[in-house]
Amino acid sequence: MSAPGSELPFTFTTGFDGLYGLTILEREDGRLRGEVPVTPSLHQPFGLVHGGVYAAIAETLASLGTWLGVHEDGMAAMGLSNNTSFLRPITEGTIHVLAQARHRGRTTWVWDVEATDDAGRLCALTRMTIAVRPAPRP
Repeated sequence: MSAPGSELPFTFTTGFDGLYGLTILEREDGRLRGEVPVTPSLHQPFGLVHGGVYAAIAETLASLGTWLGVHEDGMAAMGLSNNTSFLRPITEGTIHVLAQARHRGRTTWVWDVEATDDAGRLCALTRMTIAVRPAPRP
């Protein structure tokens, strides 16, 4: 099985990430970059991108980045903590996201995830902790 993002760009077409349109543009060891086009379906009632979208993007990029670093050792990666601060609203255009690993431990990885708008302004900042556990056997 090839990992999401093994051929870039990679756009999710199934699952929750496919619903909101996440595309992975770049991946390297401990760093992923992605984007999501803003559509009306991502807005909360006041026309701003819903905060859950930022949290979902951060969790996917950090989980995937951790999994890429641990899966060959028979380990799995799953979200443990997601703390997102919303600094500036996005209403249109594209959400640009950069995820960077800050700590790579035996049982947890910690990531910083920055979401910016088309003008490069910081709009959301997430600290993601990912649990590393033995992968379930098929």
